[in-house]
Amino acid sequence: ETLKAFDREVNEFVDYMFGPRDARVRGWFLLDSYLPTFFLTGAYLLCIWLGNKFMKNRPPFSLRPHLIVYNLGITLLSFYMLIELILATWEGGYNLQCQNLHSAGEADIRVAKVLWWYYFSKVIEFMDTIFFVLRKKSSQITFLHVYHHATMFNIWWCVLNWIPCGQSFFGPTLNSFIHVLMYSYYGLSVIPSMRKYLWWKKYLTQAQLIQFLLTIVHTLSAAVKPCGFPFGCLMFQSSYMATLVILFINFYIKTYRKAPSRTAVKETPVTTEIKNGFHKDYFAAANGLQNNKKAQ
Repeated sequence: ETLKAFDREVNEFVDYMFGPRDARVRGWFLLDSYLPTFFLTGAYLLCIWLGNKFMKNRPPFSLRPHLIVYNLGITLLSFYMLIELILATWEGGYNLQCQNLHSAGEADIRVAKVLWWYYFSKVIEFMDTIFFVLRKKSSQITFLHVYHHATMFNIWWCVLNWIPCGQSFFGPTLNSFIHVLMYSYYGLSVIPSMRKYLWWKKYLTQAQLIQFLLTIVHTLSAAVKPCGFPFGCLMFQSSYMATLVILFINFYIKTYRKAPSRTAVKETPVTTEIKNGFHKDYFAAANGLQNNKKAQ
């Protein structure tokens, strides 16, 4: 009873903040109450913290078969969402510049159903981070990574409840296309024999940045020439996308613009073998000096 009362109070507060929800999605799985989304996000963050503690003194798991199946599954789901969004918006005669929430009839419901899968895919993608934890890939668990995963799941709960179609279609369409490429890359990278062909990681990051910029432009275009889509939602989406652009640019610069030069790499010793308390390069240098003395 206490949990029910708390759930009612939370949802009354959310409704007070954002206004009446879209009746077309009432009763859909996970949407009527905010608490499941909130608790799943909390569990995700807790798993990262506890998982890192658990793995601290343990060897990393390989998980190669699991990763191949997982990445293939997300690739296929992303491909489905991409095709279905294209077909649904084409059927509804969606306006690329600005599309309201109620003019396309059944096509709007079709778009909303795909976007529900897009929302649900965000909780599935929490496994990206869990796999990093189990494989001890701590360098991959950045602020950008966790921020993006945690916030997207919560934001799309709001989107599905208040703006589940119309202008909301554009970002997920682009993102589904990017995810087809990205999770294909991740899946192939698990297979050692395929790694030599995976030269396009840098371009994936560039494509993600272009995706965010295009989404901002598309969102603001509806503010310049309104069509009845909520103005506050347009401003929030643009602001959120701007934070992703800033974080991704920072990631791109650190990853690709500050890599050590080839000369520096050549000059850096690649061996770390220690013998009797000395680096093996010490013995090579000492032997060189002794040989010189003998020659003299």
